[in-house]
Amino acid sequence: MIEQIKIIDKYRELILNAEQYIWKNPETGYKEYKTNAYMIENFEKLGYTVKKAEGITGFSAEVDTQKAGPTVMVIAELDSLINKSHPDCDKETGTVHSCGHNAQCAAMLGIAAALKHKEILDNLCGKVRLLVVPAEEGVEVAYRKQLIEKGVIEFTSGKPEFIKRGFFKGVDIAFMVHAHSNSETEQGKRFLLGTGSNGNARKFTEFQGVSAHAGSNPHDGVNALNVASTAITTVNSLRETFKECDNIRFHSIITKGGDAVNAVPDSVVMESYVRASSAKALKDANEKINRALSAVAAAFGANVKIQDMAGSVALHDDPTLNGYAREVLTEFVGEGAFGQREFLASSTDMGDVSALFPCIHAYACGCSGTLHGKDFRVADPEAVCVDNAKFQLGLLIKLLSNGAKAAYDVIKNYKPVFSSIEEYLAHKRSFNINKQTVKYNQDGTLTLDFKA
Repeated sequence: MIEQIKIIDKYRELILNAEQYIWKNPETGYKEYKTNAYMIENFEKLGYTVKKAEGITGFSAEVDTQKAGPTVMVIAELDSLINKSHPDCDKETGTVHSCGHNAQCAAMLGIAAALKHKEILDNLCGKVRLLVVPAEEGVEVAYRKQLIEKGVIEFTSGKPEFIKRGFFKGVDIAFMVHAHSNSETEQGKRFLLGTGSNGNARKFTEFQGVSAHAGSNPHDGVNALNVASTAITTVNSLRETFKECDNIRFHSIITKGGDAVNAVPDSVVMESYVRASSAKALKDANEKINRALSAVAAAFGANVKIQDMAGSVALHDDPTLNGYAREVLTEFVGEGAFGQREFLASSTDMGDVSALFPCIHAYACGCSGTLHGKDFRVADPEAVCVDNAKFQLGLLIKLLSNGAKAAYDVIKNYKPVFSSIEEYLAHKRSFNINKQTVKYNQDGTLTLDFKA
């Protein structure tokens, strides 16, 4: 395997040029026009026919060995973040690849190039599908809501959208390798394997009060800011009711706190995430939070409009696939040069993939600074891009050589969260809610209608 993956070295210039081009042209989710065009151009130069996503960025390409076997998908992400304090950010948009997706795309080109070599394919069976996907980062959600309203997309994140559009049809196994900046406890590690991370739901809440003069007659108003602050406190008081094993997180920002300081605020808008380590825990926690928000609004004589959308399903890295990745890394870099991360409270839409297919979300070290921070960058492109491509090619060889024995072992041991894509999509849609949740009845009673 070591000799085979050295073929990546032939494409070192292609890989490193891509990392720099994409770093210098950062674009946020569903807006990755230049990056998408650059990747497609290079795929086509390598002889691929790409399948484009209609109306949005992203594409796939496939290698067929012409021998029976499973389909393994390799994934790379296109989008950047927004961080206006980063010295290398785009001065107009504030966008920057402070999550290292530029390195993923660069490594993907190396893998794509290597898979065009007969000496690689002769030892493999089945198919390899290469997916270049948009919109992993949960930014500019208001823009994505506009795309939903226009019917361009259904989901705010790229991988669920691509699952719905059929890009995962026929896939048996999937994996990706993310750029990483080592923590103090990870020094000396060249790669890290994942354990998993939380899923999330995205919430937009408008607390609706009654405006009045804040000095002379506040008693004639209903202060929506007081409703919002009490609601946040109430949800915080629920924290002891959440199970530790469910890893629940709730965090919010107020995006509108009122219009004038001398007027009782009649509209306060809050954006929130709810996170949890399983699909069921997320659904249960979100419903409990909606009940609290609605009850507080009712206590003040106010109303609340809740708009919820599914974010990501919790990620659980497949242990059997992780085991084979461990074998590849042991041969490639040595046992002491890689480690494993603990379960993370953050979220990624790779979790949606893990709920349907055995997958892993691993990490290639060699970045510096704080992930998503103003000092994050690819410090060692050889490690994060070139060695990253070698590791992924090695894992493909491990899975699809010897009659795909390893791949079939992974498939056999996997237990999906959802039995079908249809069941998965129904779960995602079950979060959708967009309504006022307090109803004041004519007989003086009220009804809380906070369920989707």
